[in-house]
Amino acid sequence: MILKRLNILNYRNIIDADLEFSPKINCFVGHNGEGKTNVLDAIHFLSITKSATNSIDSMNIRHGEEMMMVQGCYDVNGVEEDISIGMKPHQKKHVKRNKKEYKRLTEHIGLLPLIIASPNDSAIINGGSEERRRLMDIVISQYDPQYMEDLAFYNKALQQRNALLKAEMEPEEETIALFEEMMAEHGERIYMKRKTFIEEFIPVFQNFYERISQGNESVSLNYVSHCQRGCLLDVIQRDRAKDRIMGYSLHGIHKDELGMLLDGYPIKKEGSQGQNKTYMIALKLAQFDFLKRTGSKTTPLLLLDDIFDKLDARRVEQIVNIVSSDAFGQIFITDTNRENLDKILERTQGYYKIFTVKGGCIQ
Repeated sequence: MILKRLNILNYRNIIDADLEFSPKINCFVGHNGEGKTNVLDAIHFLSITKSATNSIDSMNIRHGEEMMMVQGCYDVNGVEEDISIGMKPHQKKHVKRNKKEYKRLTEHIGLLPLIIASPNDSAIINGGSEERRRLMDIVISQYDPQYMEDLAFYNKALQQRNALLKAEMEPEEETIALFEEMMAEHGERIYMKRKTFIEEFIPVFQNFYERISQGNESVSLNYVSHCQRGCLLDVIQRDRAKDRIMGYSLHGIHKDELGMLLDGYPIKKEGSQGQNKTYMIALKLAQFDFLKRTGSKTTPLLLLDDIFDKLDARRVEQIVNIVSSDAFGQIFITDTNRENLDKILERTQGYYKIFTVKGGCIQ
């Protein structure tokens, strides 16, 4: 898949941009805060219909403006696809494919597979378990539309059950049991898909980490879920009285955890800055490889936002060797250090473009 052209209007600090890209490597150079990341975020928005950094859509509209629009022209396995997303403050966004608006956004997810690596990924290691669940969800949802449906139904049932648990009056048995059954039905399907994904994902991730670190450390992932205790409906209902006291659901796949291990110990406690960064980049490259093989049968876009900071020259060189290979397709890179980019460009045989970003203007 190739993003041939990108039009941006009033997205974050970008006033107006009309960009044509190289089919291989595209670099955005500039100081911090100038808008490099916003370009990559606009591309992410077109694929996932959400910003990678801001969950509130209206906050992506440039300050003082009445609307924003992002439009991309793609070549997907030889078929031209025109995707646009526009919105106004306090209104829903409109996502269109070839000028026809989607009835449901889930129909779009997976058409334009994409992986982004950025400094914000540190939250996957250092943040709460929801960050690690999101890591699984964002990959699985791009190749399995039913997964998103199950997540939506599960989350709706969870919200309804929590509302009953918080209510002053004791909930009716039939009503709360109905939501518990919904949670269990969709939750067990989600669990099985997460479990299968992690089992297949681990060796791919380990391979990338070993290549970047040159075998200096070993890594693994450990998926933990309440579903491993037995029938999820029994697990949920067993502690209903305790849930009633707490006012929310203590058990379910919304509590799933993904343990991240370095040499057999939690990397959150043991890893250096360089090891953490290597861990995250290996995870992202493995996600890319996994989507390429299991998704829409097209090569995903790879977005690398300021990924070389905190890494020694040896690890940077290994990453450059990997992403410059024929296994990767179109890549978008941001960096403040032109030297890092020059190392990559040496291997591209001229198939690259460099853009300078300053104050939201792109040249």
